[in-house]
Amino acid sequence: QVQLVESGGGLVQTGGSLRLSCAVFGTIVSTYNIAWFRQTPGKEREFVARISWSGGSTSYADSVKGRFTISKDNIKKTVYLQMNNLNLEDTAVYYCACLGYWGQGTQVTVSS
Repeated sequence: QVQLVESGGGLVQTGGSLRLSCAVFGTIVSTYNIAWFRQTPGKEREFVARISWSGGSTSYADSVKGRFTISKDNIKKTVYLQMNNLNLEDTAVYYCACLGYWGQGTQVTVSS
């Protein structure tokens, strides 16, 4: 079983930056992928970024490429999402996910 705890959300102006953290509790197998998703009211949850726990390969949604960076710290068992040049459309609750397990989410609000 895996437990995920997100943190780092908050209020930021357009063009600003935030770094989200996802602490992973439980046993992590090297083949696991950890992903970030986001959701706004009335919309489906959408994929943001993914990283493999072993090799560290990454993938991103087109909407965040070049602005967001996903990374990990294997010792701290934490996955990060560095978000730069934020815009209003990035406002959402951000969730960390692994093997069908989800965190509680952290709110990111971008204001003009």
